[in-house]
Amino acid sequence: MSAYQKLLDQLQQQPKKWLISGVAGFIGSNLLETLLKLNQNVVGLDNFTTGHQHNLDEVQSLVSIEQWSRFNFIQGDIRSLEDCQAACHSVDYVLHQAALGSVPRSIADPITTNAANITGFLNMLVAARDAEVASFTYAASSSTYGDHPSLPKVEENIGKPLSPYAVTKYVNELYADVFAKTYDFNTIGLRYFNVFGKRQDPNGAYAAVIPKWTAAMINGEDLFINGDGETSRDFCFIENVVQMNILAATAIDEATNEVYNVAVGDRTTLNTLFDALKTALVDSSVTYGKTPIYRDFRAGDVRHSQADISKAASKLGYAPGYRIYDGIGKAMPWYVQSLTSREQ
Repeated sequence: MSAYQKLLDQLQQQPKKWLISGVAGFIGSNLLETLLKLNQNVVGLDNFTTGHQHNLDEVQSLVSIEQWSRFNFIQGDIRSLEDCQAACHSVDYVLHQAALGSVPRSIADPITTNAANITGFLNMLVAARDAEVASFTYAASSSTYGDHPSLPKVEENIGKPLSPYAVTKYVNELYADVFAKTYDFNTIGLRYFNVFGKRQDPNGAYAAVIPKWTAAMINGEDLFINGDGETSRDFCFIENVVQMNILAATAIDEATNEVYNVAVGDRTTLNTLFDALKTALVDSSVTYGKTPIYRDFRAGDVRHSQADISKAASKLGYAPGYRIYDGIGKAMPWYVQSLTSREQ
């Protein structure tokens, strides 16, 4: 039995109280679903800036009435210290997912990104510290590696940030480290690498590549690739991310007050990703016959990204259960069903 499965069994026997900020978002709602199915008690905080009520509705449809009764939702904003304090009250573990993602969004509006990702982050840290929670696990980002050229990315080696978003996520790590040292407060940062899966929003200017392309293919629309298509990423399925959050929140001793990569340790080019999505859609009886349209590289993007996950494996027992093709295969039926139903 894996370290993760042992932990899940233990949590079912001894339920805890969790706070998920950004609970109505893509990652937050997947964390909520998993924790409720484990019969945990969960507080959720969201202001619906990027999260959606339909994500919460879908989770409710997937759990029992008794499990849903264990969830307490607070509509609030991490930029309000009072909202953060209310959410952190009597909580064991904090999973801080709330943020304004997207490199392009931060370039277009750095002030709003800063307010959510730095001021909001500090509010959550202070509220969690004052509530004496057992641990504070937060969404960091692979964008922190910036212009550092080496591959795979190792946690201790970072470069200069390439966007306002990357700056905010690096500041999160600095604040968490200071709180750990100054207040003896347990924090763990999770540097996400291109997460994908069900309930990831395909709409809007800042949609991630997998849901955006999948939606275009399902709807028979033009599909655009930034650059020559040989840009590569370490795509990480959502269930791997859920595993890392739960392992990190319950970590003890030398595993705490660290930053970890959350990925699978592999690289996939955009051209290969296009072919993989197109093939997976065929299994769902969707055929896409168009050729992708190539355009300029996107400002602030790094050329290649790949994680070294050995630290997470050795210190937390992390063992990703899904590689990119596994994740696409599992996520595709949800995308097809969800996008088709929204069109009707």
